[in-house]
Amino acid sequence: MLYWLAETLDFAGVFNLIRYLSFRAGAAIFTALLIGLVIGPKFIGWLRVRQGKGQPIRDDGPQTHLAKRGTPTMGGLMILTSMVISVLLWMDLSSTYVWACLFVTLGFGAIGFLDDYDKVTKASHKGLSGKMRLLFEFLIAGFAAWMIVNQHGNTALYVPFYNGPAIELGPFYFCFAAFVIVAFGNAVNLTDGLDGLATMPVIIASLAFMLIVYLVGRADFAAYLGIPHVPGAGNLTILCGAIIGSGLAFLWFNAPPAAVFMGDTGSLALGGTIGVIAVTAHHEIVLGIIGGLFVVEALSVIIQVFFYKRTGKRVFKMAPIHHHFEQLGWAEPTVVIRFWIIAFVLALAGLATLKLR
Repeated sequence: MLYWLAETLDFAGVFNLIRYLSFRAGAAIFTALLIGLVIGPKFIGWLRVRQGKGQPIRDDGPQTHLAKRGTPTMGGLMILTSMVISVLLWMDLSSTYVWACLFVTLGFGAIGFLDDYDKVTKASHKGLSGKMRLLFEFLIAGFAAWMIVNQHGNTALYVPFYNGPAIELGPFYFCFAAFVIVAFGNAVNLTDGLDGLATMPVIIASLAFMLIVYLVGRADFAAYLGIPHVPGAGNLTILCGAIIGSGLAFLWFNAPPAAVFMGDTGSLALGGTIGVIAVTAHHEIVLGIIGGLFVVEALSVIIQVFFYKRTGKRVFKMAPIHHHFEQLGWAEPTVVIRFWIIAFVLALAGLATLKLR
């Protein structure tokens, strides 16, 4: 909105800064952070009154988690509110990529909200049917993928560490892109099991993709680095900034002991948003490196379920894998901080692929 005003009214002087991506990205961080910190206390109080007993805690989980009973969930609404307002204020809203990303953010957020609402009202940790969730997630992700491809017309898969021609997927790219978005959304959702565990890695991944989308949006930098050039993708630096700002504000209240949980409302939306940003930038494989922590969390669940159904034995003491380390005797803050460090290292490894081609 402010970008449109600057362009329409042809502001000069200090208002001319609004035209620069770097300024708007920084402004988006600050705006989302400020909104999140301001609305946080009242928002949490409202959730506590409305939910009563808060998010249901599994009896078969780590016993230390039973002390968290009564903590309200759906804190993701606070994240989405501050993030979307910041995006609408600072982004170029004529960009198709903006609306594709917001469609996934709000669509996945709505699915997560329904899941959280079902858990709270029924006092059960089960929530919506998994098949129903996946159906709607793929429909939303598929439509977003169509919007993106319809804009830039590129259906190729770019492989890091390889400077040869990209792999042309043709119509299969839509299925691949939808899978990336849905898979990453659910991977972040599975990671959100400890206070602050998912929030900081999401912020780290957003910082990495803030740089990536800026570079792929510039023809000169993209040519120098040998990465795909996506005209207009640079606008997503503002979206990444909004995720960072809203994530930091939420972490203020989610730091141990958490005053609120983000719930599926936040984790599913944030994961899906980063997934669709990676699809827009044609860095889907790099997303698997930068978001490697989330990938490992999701794989731990898949491996656990696969082996248990076939052998009756567990590979991990408990899945997702962060609970495995808790069962080994690691304190919750120890698990969280060490996983943050891993997320940071993986983000650096992912960014290294920009030049190693």
